[in-house]
Amino acid sequence: MPSLEVLDVGPQVLVQDLGRPGLAALGVGRSGAADRAAHRLGARILAQDETLAGLEVLLGGCRLRTHGAVTVAVTGAEGPVTVDGRAVGWGAPVRLEDGQTLQLGAPTTGLRTYLAVRGGLDVPEVLGSRSRDTLAGLGPEPLQPGDVLPVGRPPAEPPTVDQVAPPAESPTALALHLTPGPRGDWLADLEALTAQVWTVSDRSDRVGTRLTGQALTRASAYRDRELPSEPMVRGCVQVPADGQPVVFGADHPVTGGYPVVAVVQPTDMDRLGQLSPGTQVRLTWAQPGAARP
Repeated sequence: MPSLEVLDVGPQVLVQDLGRPGLAALGVGRSGAADRAAHRLGARILAQDETLAGLEVLLGGCRLRTHGAVTVAVTGAEGPVTVDGRAVGWGAPVRLEDGQTLQLGAPTTGLRTYLAVRGGLDVPEVLGSRSRDTLAGLGPEPLQPGDVLPVGRPPAEPPTVDQVAPPAESPTALALHLTPGPRGDWLADLEALTAQVWTVSDRSDRVGTRLTGQALTRASAYRDRELPSEPMVRGCVQVPADGQPVVFGADHPVTGGYPVVAVVQPTDMDRLGQLSPGTQVRLTWAQPGAARP
């Protein structure tokens, strides 16, 4: 069977699929691709099951050599993609012959590029998934030069997609739509969450996106209180003691003790996974008036 040899990795390259759902009661988070829509798009382009594993490449710099013929598709953050130095298309099936070199450059828009491989990456599963959970340390280790990734058997039917359109450019301040969380009453003014533009911090990662702005303050009744740990989900907007919100991402903990005042809707979480540090975001209620009792 064919394989991909890792030559360079850039800041971070992880094997990801759609994660390991349903294990939170055992203390295991779902993990999986930070931008699930991009991962699923790659599967559709290659006419294969979306649960198959591919690569999540942070800020480019990934270079791979093929052993045997392989068909791939690049989705997610846009950037230069070359095969043996020749530019190839984003969002299209690309056939690589034995010995060719694929390189993913730094994105021009977005943060994470996804490489779907026809047949999927046939690395060992951990608890039913090939995803790397960076918080729990589960799944395949982050890739290093010299690693060789076996490719699984491709589907019988060939891809029928020629090329998909690239994503539209993000507005100046991306809107993230919220539903109310269980602890909104812990803030002195819940509307302060949506009354300003927040900035994505450079301390963000797959565990959570930290937002910086004018600090939120606790209601006087809760200033000297702490919560017992409660269950957490992807998209939880948690407010630590410093008043700077954190939006939990793909590798979030399964429990947490800071108040969750809102939850970002799942479709917006895929877009959040593509936001670089310094990007501005605005939080807004999905239904007007949702913050009011």
